Amino acid sequence: MSALLFEPITINGVEFRNRIAMSPMCMHSASDDGKINDFHVIHYGARALGGAGLIMLETASVLPNGPIGPGDIGIWDDSHIEGLSRVTDAIHRFGAKAGAQIGHAGRQLGIDLPSIAPSAIPFTPESRVPQAMSIEQINEVVEAFRQGARRAREAGFDVIEIHGAHGYLLNQFLSPLANKRTDEYGGSHENRYRIVREVIDVVRSEWKGPLFLRISSTDYVEGGNRPEDFLIYGNWMKEQGIDLIDCSSGGIAMVQVNTYPNYQVPAAELLRRELDIKTGAVGLIETGRQAEEILQNGRADIILVGRDMLKDPFWARTAADDLNVVLPVPAQYTRYGSGWQRSQPRLPAADLASTVEQ
Repeated sequence: MSALLFEPITINGVEFRNRIAMSPMCMHSASDDGKINDFHVIHYGARALGGAGLIMLETASVLPNGPIGPGDIGIWDDSHIEGLSRVTDAIHRFGAKAGAQIGHAGRQLGIDLPSIAPSAIPFTPESRVPQAMSIEQINEVVEAFRQGARRAREAGFDVIEIHGAHGYLLNQFLSPLANKRTDEYGGSHENRYRIVREVIDVVRSEWKGPLFLRISSTDYVEGGNRPEDFLIYGNWMKEQGIDLIDCSSGGIAMVQVNTYPNYQVPAAELLRRELDIKTGAVGLIETGRQAEEILQNGRADIILVGRDMLKDPFWARTAADDLNVVLPVPAQYTRYGSGWQRSQPRLPAADLASTVEQ
């Protein structure tokens, strides 16, 4: 049986072996200065070995004052390139493509440094009050995204995703709940989008490959953004050369979200249908049949799997079983399943060791 989930897809000249992506998830396991270690090489390499077509790394902060939490990886200095290259090498070794998500936490900075935001509005009443950014600070952040894109290219990534979701800095500018500026970066949709426009432009100056942008399609709060707002923003993203909009939600305010399987898929479907742009669906997509329904009904173009891929590095193969699809597997594992094909060559032991011992 064939399944759309396991058919290759080409985005801006890059072919992915299937439509399954590992969603970015913070691991909080890097050094204090944002450096990669063996955990990251093994963690991401295992999901590539497990069969996903695209492995998105956790958010890499573009500035030292931008990590979401302690132990987040960085991409703010050229010294980060070597470690990131180790991860992309491991992902490529096992047949997947590697994605870098670059971002800045803004007022949700998770380390002990002064935080910045579009306006001096704390995340919660108990949170520290961020500094309202000057034009010079906005320019610094935009330039940091450009340099982050350059470092991602030099580290061998196949995809860059700009993080504009989950209540972090770019999402803060987009949301009227967090952005009360009265200058050219606040007020209208066009002004709130201005920094995103500038970030996309500078990233595109360094990066010609697939460019994704993750959004929070709704703020879940009265007066905040709704999916309809992203018909406006999304049209501008498409005009600027964004190849795929990754449709998540929430994060701008502390609210209880009613989650259920596929709860964020309608936003991906709306933008795909109305804007004729590729979208990624995410949010409690737990089975192969769920994922296949989304693709077959034209609701999204790729499926991003988060928590279930933490639980099961071989989620792609579990999904294949659910859809009665037989996948080729590494020769090292063929003894464990009579239905598994033996077409892939065995990797030499030295190759496997070098993945973590560089």
